[in-house]
Amino acid sequence: MPETMASNRAERTQEKSQNDDLTSGSISNNIELEAADGGAEAADPSAEFKPDRRFWLALAPILVLAAMVSLDGTAVTVALPIMANDLGGTAIEAFWTGTSFLLSSAVLQLPTASWSGIFGRMPVLVACSFLFLIGVIVASVAKDFGTVFAGRVIQGVGGGGIILLNDIVVTDLVPMRQRGKYFGIVGGVWAFGSVCGPVIGGALAYEASWRGIFWMLIPFAAIVLVLIPIFLRLSKPPGSVIDKLRQFDWLGSLVFVGAATCTLMPLTWGGVQYEWDQWQTLFPLLLGIAVLFAFGIYESYVPKEPIITMSLLRSYEMLYSLLSGIINAAIVYGSLYFLPLYFEAVQGYSPIISGVALFPATFTLAPMSMVAGTVISKRGEYRWVTWFGWILSTIGLGVMTLLDVDTTIAEWFFLTIFMGIGQGLLYTSLAIINQAAAPDKLMSHAISMFIFSRMLGQALGVALSGLIFQNQMRSNLLATTTLADKAVEYSRDASSIVSFLHDMPDDMKKKELVQAYADSLKIVWAVMCALSGAAMIGSFFVKHISLDREHETEQGIHQEGSDE
Repeated sequence: MPETMASNRAERTQEKSQNDDLTSGSISNNIELEAADGGAEAADPSAEFKPDRRFWLALAPILVLAAMVSLDGTAVTVALPIMANDLGGTAIEAFWTGTSFLLSSAVLQLPTASWSGIFGRMPVLVACSFLFLIGVIVASVAKDFGTVFAGRVIQGVGGGGIILLNDIVVTDLVPMRQRGKYFGIVGGVWAFGSVCGPVIGGALAYEASWRGIFWMLIPFAAIVLVLIPIFLRLSKPPGSVIDKLRQFDWLGSLVFVGAATCTLMPLTWGGVQYEWDQWQTLFPLLLGIAVLFAFGIYESYVPKEPIITMSLLRSYEMLYSLLSGIINAAIVYGSLYFLPLYFEAVQGYSPIISGVALFPATFTLAPMSMVAGTVISKRGEYRWVTWFGWILSTIGLGVMTLLDVDTTIAEWFFLTIFMGIGQGLLYTSLAIINQAAAPDKLMSHAISMFIFSRMLGQALGVALSGLIFQNQMRSNLLATTTLADKAVEYSRDASSIVSFLHDMPDDMKKKELVQAYADSLKIVWAVMCALSGAAMIGSFFVKHISLDREHETEQGIHQEGSDE
């Protein structure tokens, strides 16, 4: 993070030395690794941290941004069928409208973190919020899917930056020991918005207009564009604009954006627009993975200010946070995709009622995220929360394999609640593991890697779940007496079967199709249970890293009278 170009080189030399210590299990001066069986805790350097009025005013736009982007992310997905019908679009166009936001937000994570370190958090956050607002306006007035797609891409660029910078700003404002509490608050707002999104989006789309979803977001974006410059006054990195432009890793950013796009696009269209074994899926996927490896080598040796610090990956705790972040997001978003389909296809609920039926699994996310953050801040220990979260998640996904055609309301309520509790605890604890494993000077790099891993998990979760469902559905339908000839057609898309089922008469064919649907989802839950179990086992090897360390940041709240 820039002070002067000379100090940057000195810091990178020191960081390399510190990261070499990671190999042997410790980071000198910045991170104190303690034995898992305990030891005397150091005095808490953050004990004097007392949030004042300026702190809460600075946090206010962060909370508004979290609510805005989380609402958008889940509300629009529910409205896609209505949008397709109103605009005369195809299923593929609707698919890309939903996917474009994820792709554009994910591929710019690392470059955005670097921009914020060079130019400052506040101006980059304002730019991202402005782009999000422009995207909302474009999508709200669209007359065709091409315009909606363009709006969603612009929204994704802004929204991805907002997601990342929300976390980075919290680390700038709050010492490590106290950070869990405030991550829990921001995560709670995010989870609450994600839960309310399908209900609000469904109500607006089906009862009023899908455009109302975008109109609803405009006041949020307008408010934060006023609040951020007034209240989020952080110290600015020194240096001229020319010097800052020279610091940015332009080549590395272009390579990463291209490689990430090549990797994520086939993961999203596989099994939907193209089959998984077609060259249109395999070629860009393999190319993207290969270029990502080349990107890692380039970042390790060439740029003076890389957008990713590869030496961070020498730490087991860092690697675990990234891999478990992928699994965590895959489980949450895979469940959010397929649980509503279970309620619509198997239980026969409407889209709005299905959104309400998700509450046991989703409304537990926000309070559990805040509980996890509070416990971590008070105890200075994140491993127990992580262990408990993965244990509950694994048990919850295991019992979800009992969801069937004749499952009652009381039964599915209790069968889905444990997964939500476990994943809510993990939302905060995994983020703290990620940050505890990084020196303060590399914190934005660690966070950008973690956020990208979660976005990769979103894509993998839906893709993997969809692939498992397709294969199992095809197998189940081939075993039926009335639907064997339709096995390939009906197994192609889990969501398209829902509307087809609602129009079918209550005969043997419908009964067999519904049962095949429920049985296929059981395998999806079983695979998620296995992934959760693997992450749970991995968590037992995570070492305790003391959270009691001095808070070092170059972009804290601007002090009146300072030179910056």
